[in-house]
Amino acid sequence: MKKKIIALLLSCAMMATLVGCGAKEEAAATTESAPAAEAEAAAEEAAPAAAAEGENTLTVWCWDPAFNLNAMYEAEKVYQKDHPDFKLNVVEVPWQDIQTKITTAATSGDYSTLPDIFLMQDNAFQKNVLAFPDLCVDLAASGIDFSQFAAGKTAYSVIDGKNFGVPFDNGAVIGCYRTDVLAEAGFTVDDFTDITWDEYLEKGKVVLEKTGKPLISMQAGECDLIMMMLQSAGASLFNEDGTANIANNDVLKEVVNVYGELRTAGVLTEVNSWDEYVGSITSGNVAGTINGCWIMASIQTAADQSGNWAITNMPKLVAANGTNYSNNGGSSWAVASNCKNTELAFDFLASTFAGSNELYDNILPSGAIATWAPAAGSDAYGLANDFFGGDAVSAKIVEYSTHVPTNITGAYYYEARDAVAVASTNAINGADLQSELDNAQAQVEGYIGQ
Repeated sequence: MKKKIIALLLSCAMMATLVGCGAKEEAAATTESAPAAEAEAAAEEAAPAAAAEGENTLTVWCWDPAFNLNAMYEAEKVYQKDHPDFKLNVVEVPWQDIQTKITTAATSGDYSTLPDIFLMQDNAFQKNVLAFPDLCVDLAASGIDFSQFAAGKTAYSVIDGKNFGVPFDNGAVIGCYRTDVLAEAGFTVDDFTDITWDEYLEKGKVVLEKTGKPLISMQAGECDLIMMMLQSAGASLFNEDGTANIANNDVLKEVVNVYGELRTAGVLTEVNSWDEYVGSITSGNVAGTINGCWIMASIQTAADQSGNWAITNMPKLVAANGTNYSNNGGSSWAVASNCKNTELAFDFLASTFAGSNELYDNILPSGAIATWAPAAGSDAYGLANDFFGGDAVSAKIVEYSTHVPTNITGAYYYEARDAVAVASTNAINGADLQSELDNAQAQVEGYIGQ
């Protein structure tokens, strides 16, 4: 199985080099300011920097200057208060390039090209650590209290009971609604709080009838909402032993049926691209959206709508005995096995991303909401957000994240997700659901090698 994972990672790495397979988690924040080629060249030069610049320097790779790089710079400032000689060498490297470099280093057996710390997308943790057991350092000796992080977030980087990642940005799912549109239909955001998908459908029909606006839009051919619904019930596309759980997954069947009902009723409308999706929200063509909390950054670009938005939790599944909470997107910090000073890396991460209210207060204005539960108690997280009706949305989102069920991403998460996207699209368009799920199961089993 390990050989198959490595072969697949190599294939993806080559594709990324040729076409640049941008990840949605990156698109949801801000676009990288430096061209990928420049970032790659910078990373090549910076790789041995930790050793060259001294014992108190750590080299970090991450993407998105306004979000992830900014968070690292702020972490450096916080840590320097007690460690004035400490320095970070933060290098902007797009995620797809980090994945390529990880794969290249691991397959060559030479990890010296990697930095001390790097950011990894949560859904890629299982695949990379299972394929390359020597890639990351087990964080057992770091002194980090992982119980202070949302369990659903932490689980992404736990392999065989060991923690390999320090959770960072919050991907807790929120329901966002135009309160003025809801009022026109006779509703408030409270009417969409702690509800089921059946209730959401019926109320959505009323909103559509009275305002002409669907409640939600989604990108055609993608399965973001389906995956959010699945995790909200604690269900996964994989079993604990890593085998595929698609063809006989009753929760998945319920989710696909619910999605189809929403689309058929016109409560959900599909668009052709990510830009169209964001545009449908900011232009007022829909009454809201359901997505990871990072979607608020895009919503707030419509300055004229300030005060007319509110957030709450997502609807829950009925038959699956689901919850009103899920996650979409996010990443965590990993310490590379190549790290020149693991003790320093551990203390830095434990003192900042796993231990500093000040850090999370400082990066909150950039949209970086913590999954570290103590952050929710700070004054900054309790501040009213005028755009979202004066609600203390940051504290609310951290609280939501503590209720997110864990799920099993498995080594072939992205392959399974793609297969389910095709299967669900075909089924919603009239194909037999069971046959489509059988095909998806067979496809994923082909990857696994069963």
